[in-house]
Amino acid sequence: MRSCTLCPRRCKADRTAGHSGYCGESSDIRIARAARHDWEEPCISGANGSGAIFFSGCSLGCVYCQNHEISTGGKGKVVTVNRLREIIRSLESSGVHNINLVTASHFAPLVVEALKPRPTIPVVWNSSGYESVETLKLLEGSVQIYLPDLKYSDNRLAEKYSNAPDYFETATKAILEMYRQTGPYVLDDDGILKSGVIIRHLILPGALENSFGVLEWIAENFLSGEVLVSLMSQYLPNTSASGFPELGRIIEKEEYDAVEQRLYELGIEDGYLQDLNSAEESYIPEFDFEGL
Repeated sequence: MRSCTLCPRRCKADRTAGHSGYCGESSDIRIARAARHDWEEPCISGANGSGAIFFSGCSLGCVYCQNHEISTGGKGKVVTVNRLREIIRSLESSGVHNINLVTASHFAPLVVEALKPRPTIPVVWNSSGYESVETLKLLEGSVQIYLPDLKYSDNRLAEKYSNAPDYFETATKAILEMYRQTGPYVLDDDGILKSGVIIRHLILPGALENSFGVLEWIAENFLSGEVLVSLMSQYLPNTSASGFPELGRIIEKEEYDAVEQRLYELGIEDGYLQDLNSAEESYIPEFDFEGL
């Protein structure tokens, strides 16, 4: 991290000297919560929950981020690689279905070290999708499940809301690399995901064409049985997006129905839909340093 190029920003900050990268973080691992999490897709959370570790900082930084308290708000606690390894082992022994690493890309080499020896349950890489292929290759063999967002097909929105005018090209290349590593998804007899890729898409208010473009790319690049798709309705306005009045509401039923219809028209059948009542703050975890 002396000249950091871990994420597509390639900001080259000397994070080992204590300088912050675009992600807002130095080379010290910081996390805000490590605990059972029951609000992921059914094949991730299952009956026993997902062992989620929420990392501080983010290389994307969307203005509407529901986790803005830790992604851009500076909240987090420093832990060593050894302590992170202990946290992973503790979650594993608690009986959760997997170890769920949430927004960890800017700490990737240190996380890979903390995953040695490899856990006996799957490791989930839960990310914005804005990933460097070179960094993803560091994870091969350490991660069994990729859970990326595909937020934008419209780079004008990506630039406006996430300062990432290259988002679509970058994220789609990253997702193809994730799939290369895992191959088609595999569920066990209880419907719990053992390996594979789930592509998440959060519908934004007033951005139907953006959602249509995301689904069209998925349909063009993957066959039935290869990846899972999670179509999310849980967008919630927050104060961090106050400068964007069009983002000041939840999505309407007609908007979700239109995107769902397009999904069916494209023949995408593997995955999950979300009820509109998912747009509630109760789905946002408390970043209270639990488990640290």
